[in-house]
Amino acid sequence: MTESAWMRWPSREALGREGISKPRRLLAWVVRALVLGMLLWGVFNSSHLHGWGAVGAGAGLLVTALVSWAFFRTTLAHRLWPSLTVVTVLLGVAVAAQAAGLRVPALVIWCGCGVAALERLPLAAALPVTSVALASYSAVDNDEWLTTAATVMGIALAGYVLRLDAEARGNAQRLLAQERAARAAEAESAALAERARIAREIHDVLAHSLSAQMVHLEAARLLIEGGADRDKILERVVAARGMAREGLAETRQALSALRGEMSPLEDYLGELVATANGADVTVSGDRRLLPAEASQAVRRVAQEALTNVRKHAPGAKVHIRLEYTEHQVTLDVRDSGGSPGELTGSGAGYGLLGMRERAELLGGSLDAGPGEEGFVVTLKVPV
Repeated sequence: MTESAWMRWPSREALGREGISKPRRLLAWVVRALVLGMLLWGVFNSSHLHGWGAVGAGAGLLVTALVSWAFFRTTLAHRLWPSLTVVTVLLGVAVAAQAAGLRVPALVIWCGCGVAALERLPLAAALPVTSVALASYSAVDNDEWLTTAATVMGIALAGYVLRLDAEARGNAQRLLAQERAARAAEAESAALAERARIAREIHDVLAHSLSAQMVHLEAARLLIEGGADRDKILERVVAARGMAREGLAETRQALSALRGEMSPLEDYLGELVATANGADVTVSGDRRLLPAEASQAVRRVAQEALTNVRKHAPGAKVHIRLEYTEHQVTLDVRDSGGSPGELTGSGAGYGLLGMRERAELLGGSLDAGPGEEGFVVTLKVPV
C-alpha cells in the first residue's frame, strides 16, 4: 500500500448518504437506536446514580450525541485535525464514564470510536485512534482474554469492512455521475450536430434557390439595359418568381427530409430533370434506402450542377447517372458543353465548394472539372 493510500480520505460519496438503499438506511437507524438504548440502559440502570448524578449522566449522553454528529460532519468535510479533536473528546467522554462507574456506556463509546475511525478517517490517522479505543476496551472488559481478543478483532474487521463497502458505494456513485455527465454531453453534442445539420440543409437550399433567382434577375437586368422586349423581360421575372416558389418548396422538403419524410432519390432526380430541357437520368446498381444526410447530399449536388449548366452552358444537354455499389453511391452529372451564357460571370462560385465540404463531412468526395465535351461533376458518398 503506497503512502498516498495511507493518507487518502474515503471519498465524500462514500462518507455521504447518497446511494444508500432504504433497507440499509433502516438498518443503520436500527443500529443507532440499539447503541442509544445500550447507552441509556447503562446510565439509568446504574444503582449509584441518583439526583444530580443522573442529570450529569444524561448531559453526558447529550454531549456524546452532539460530538458524534460533529465527527460525522468534520470527516465528511475531510478536515483531519478537527476530526481527530472530536474523536479525542469522545474517547475522553468514555474515560469519564468509566471513572463514574458507567462501564457499559464507556465500552460502547470505545467500540463506536474504533469502528467509526476505521470507516471514516485516513488509515494513517484511523489506526492509532482505533488502537487506543480498542486497547481501552480490552483493559476495561472483564471477559476471558480469548473472548476479548475475538471481540476486538471483530470490531476492527467490521470497521474495515464498512470502509470497503462505503468506498465501493462511493465508486459506484462517481461512475453513475460520470455516466450521467457523459450522457448529457452526448445529448448536447447530438443536439449541436443536429442544429448544424439543419443549418447546413437550409443554407444549401437557400443558396441554390437564390443562385437560380440571380440567374434570371441578372438576365432581366441585361435585357433591360439592352432595350429588349417587355415580354422577354417579364419572362425572366416570372422565372425568378418561380424559382422563389421552388426554393420555399425545397425548404419544406429539406425539413421533411430531416424528419425522415423524403421521397425516393430516384423519383426526386426524375422530377428534377423533368423541369430541365435536354436532361435525362439513369440509375444502375441495386437500389436501396440511403441515410438522410447521404440522400440530401446527392440531391443538393444534382441541383447545383443543373443550376451551373443553366448559368454557364445554357442549352447544353445534361446526363445524370446514379450508381449504387456495395459501399457507396456515385452521382455523375456531365453536360455536352456549349457557348458560354450571358450569365457566366454571375455568382460567387461557392455552390460546388459548399457541396464539396458537405461530401467531405460524410467521408466522401466531390470532383468538378472539364470533361471530354463539357463540365463533369462527380460525387461519391459512402453508405
